[in-house]
Amino acid sequence: MKKMLATLLLLLTFSAFAQNEQLAANYFERGDFEKALVSYEELLTKQPGNSNYFQRTVDCYQQLEQFEKAENLIQQRLDKYKQPNLLIELGYNYQLQKDDKNAAKNYEKAIDKINENPSNVYAIAVNFEKKSLLDYALKAYTLALKLKPEFSFNQQMAVLYGQQGKVDLMIEKFIEEGEKNPQSTIMIQNYLSRFMMEESEESFAESLRKALILKTQKSQDIYWNQFLSWFYVQQKEYGKAFIQEKAIYKRNPESFSNIVSLAELAIEENQDEDAVNIINFVLENTDNLDLQIFSNTFLLRNRIEKATPKDYPAISADLELALKKFGVSPFTISLQELKAEFLAFQLNDPELGKEVLKNALKFQLNEYQKAEIKMQLADILLLQEQYNQALIYYSQIEQDLKNDQIGHEASLKVAKTSYFQGDFQWAQSQFKILKSASTQLIANDAMEYFLLINDNTVADSTQVALKKFARGDYLLYQNKNDLALAQFSKILTEHKGEEIESVTLLRMGKINEKQGDFTEALRLYKEIIDKHADGIYVDEALFFSAEIYDEQKQPELAKPLYEKMIFNHQDSIYFIEARRKFREIRGDNNT
Repeated sequence: MKKMLATLLLLLTFSAFAQNEQLAANYFERGDFEKALVSYEELLTKQPGNSNYFQRTVDCYQQLEQFEKAENLIQQRLDKYKQPNLLIELGYNYQLQKDDKNAAKNYEKAIDKINENPSNVYAIAVNFEKKSLLDYALKAYTLALKLKPEFSFNQQMAVLYGQQGKVDLMIEKFIEEGEKNPQSTIMIQNYLSRFMMEESEESFAESLRKALILKTQKSQDIYWNQFLSWFYVQQKEYGKAFIQEKAIYKRNPESFSNIVSLAELAIEENQDEDAVNIINFVLENTDNLDLQIFSNTFLLRNRIEKATPKDYPAISADLELALKKFGVSPFTISLQELKAEFLAFQLNDPELGKEVLKNALKFQLNEYQKAEIKMQLADILLLQEQYNQALIYYSQIEQDLKNDQIGHEASLKVAKTSYFQGDFQWAQSQFKILKSASTQLIANDAMEYFLLINDNTVADSTQVALKKFARGDYLLYQNKNDLALAQFSKILTEHKGEEIESVTLLRMGKINEKQGDFTEALRLYKEIIDKHADGIYVDEALFFSAEIYDEQKQPELAKPLYEKMIFNHQDSIYFIEARRKFREIRGDNNT
């Protein structure tokens, strides 16, 4: 019984103590330092060795400007425990009183303790960092390294240099750390990537690039090629990353999967030229059937997207050749889907396209493969204006894979189908939900249509112009570009000066681009830039114009347009690509 009572008493005491500690912490966090001080003084009396209670008590004294009490408490602890970091606390207490002379005196005493025992650096440097005394922290690390060269503080010093804005020294230390401890590479890259995300740190990215190139030139270690490849991927310069990955592959053929991953990244970012080069290299160097099918499908799709009707016979023949080579089976579903799409949208034979897909559904397929084929079937039904049947397939995918990317894509297509039909209110409610989708492409697409409907409903409650515009978009979906162009031209004539004018000009510009009439496309984009400079489509007009000039090898005309994008449209989805192209033209990254 006595043991039970003793245990119960101990538990009650511990519970009360814990409650008092929580109460003190709550007061401190709320800034009620007088009440916090009372609690922490009591806690410290009961546990005088507790460093947390000591520090919080000192902090409360300092917040209440009771500097003498803080000094006495610090000095008592210093006399008792002889901890060198307490000299920093003493110095900082003087610093708060603007007594810089005594503050520096104690900081130097703390530094001198490293001379007595280099291992003191761990406590001293960390405490300097906590007080944001970065110069003293670096001084501590430098002295310890001088005394004990076997110590390693590259990571800590790099972070401190970064906080000071001394990026060249930060890079130097991180590179030293990577060289000595390759296992820390992910941590280093995570830290460096935060700097590269900021446009204000453009000079930092250039400094890092030069430092890494220098290492690849001086060292035969593929580690630096891997690091440089990582850098180029962060900059979305996949062609340059590919050069590094090829160099790695030559010395280490087991790294082939990295090249495949790089191809997938280039495809995701719509950097088709780089993607084609990488995919061709994959094809030349693999016997893997899945990779061969994946590569052939991508290359054929890329050709289709850029093709004109005169190219269709050759593409059709190559599609048939690929299916003959790899066979019609569950393994070639991607090729079969591509064939069905090509038949329906390019060769105007939707019935044959549907037949290809219905035959594919007879195979033993997983739920994702079935969903992709149903999506393609729905797309063709929508092409044929069979809206309700298309919606049935889209809705099935939505229901079966509602938390998956393909389910969100189906939701987007349901909303677009309603938009094409002129049911703008319901479509708008769906686009509003989807603009928060986790997939950036779906979110961007949903945002575009949400703004389109919203802006042109506010400006015209009858939605007359919007209905005509939706019809034009549907003609575009059907690949009837000439009819779509005529529809949009009619809108410009009948609704000149209305809200819908700028987006109509944009649509017409893209159609003319697709048809190869770049002069007319540039004229239309310029009209947006000149007459709708405050609108939401000017960033696209600038970017698309720059792209045309860039592809036509007229960098002197592309450069100022990319520059306007960089400085005036940092929230644009084309910002990163515009910055990359601008740097290329300026000659920043020629290696």
